[in-house]
Amino acid sequence: MKVTEHIKKANGKTLFSFEIIPPKKGKNIQELYDNIDPLMEFKPPFIDVTTSREEYVYVEKEGLLDRQITRMRPGTVGICAAIKHKYNVDTVPHVLCGGFTREETEYLLVDCHYLGIENVMALRGDAMNHQKYFEPSEGGHNYASDLVKQIKNLNQGKYLHDVIEADHKSDFCIGVAGYPEKHLEAPSLKSDLKRLKEKVDAGADYIVTQMFFDNSKFFKFVEDARKMGINVPIIPGIKPIAVKRHLQILPQVFKIDLPEELILEVEKCKTNAEVRQVGVEWCIAQSKELVDAGVPTVHYYSMGKSSNIQQIAAGVF
Repeated sequence: MKVTEHIKKANGKTLFSFEIIPPKKGKNIQELYDNIDPLMEFKPPFIDVTTSREEYVYVEKEGLLDRQITRMRPGTVGICAAIKHKYNVDTVPHVLCGGFTREETEYLLVDCHYLGIENVMALRGDAMNHQKYFEPSEGGHNYASDLVKQIKNLNQGKYLHDVIEADHKSDFCIGVAGYPEKHLEAPSLKSDLKRLKEKVDAGADYIVTQMFFDNSKFFKFVEDARKMGINVPIIPGIKPIAVKRHLQILPQVFKIDLPEELILEVEKCKTNAEVRQVGVEWCIAQSKELVDAGVPTVHYYSMGKSSNIQQIAAGVF
């Protein structure tokens, strides 16, 4: 079932969903299942599975270091199929511009279609570690809006290099990212909303936001998006702080602000266990306010761990 259909079927009730990352190469998928199992009691209608882009590693070869390209966390589509089979839950693979050609994207989407996967999250992706700015792969998309257009074309039976429209069409529900505190490369919030409108106009069916810790910024983002004519469901994505270094890492990596009250509470903590509990309590309060506001889903970035998400969901759903 499509994400938008799950939202419609809920008839105003806020749903619970979360995002996982594939295990690193060589790791057993059972560890992933062990983190998913405790969250199934909250009946998530869909689970997102991230995609990692390629990166460079250095391998010793005849006394020299040879730079090779690899993907440290492959298997997104396979994991989506495995979760769908094991839990009978819809999955949402992330599809990236970065690291993929248009042809490779089409092959991935065809695989998803054959597996009965009805939802995809279309993202530009980040720059590689050695790049200052994002650079598309040769033959790949530069913007998420172009990726959305390719997926939409596939839904209409328009495959790459085919002159005649195909009889057999995909029917993907397309999600895209939104940024309540703007994308780190955007010159302003308004210009970022214009880019978001372009993605929706290209065919996006729903939006999931970047993490935030101040609900007022999300509510303002939704208000401004509606004024701009963005009328698809907007799902808030949130994450609990778990360790003290998140105070530095999260603002640096995601270019977000942390509320002063949260910073002060974390700084008082003597152990990571105390920090974790502060993060859980803050996230519960955030979630309850979002549920009271009638958001379609509260989406949690679990980052491969589930114990704190389980504690939060138990206090909210």
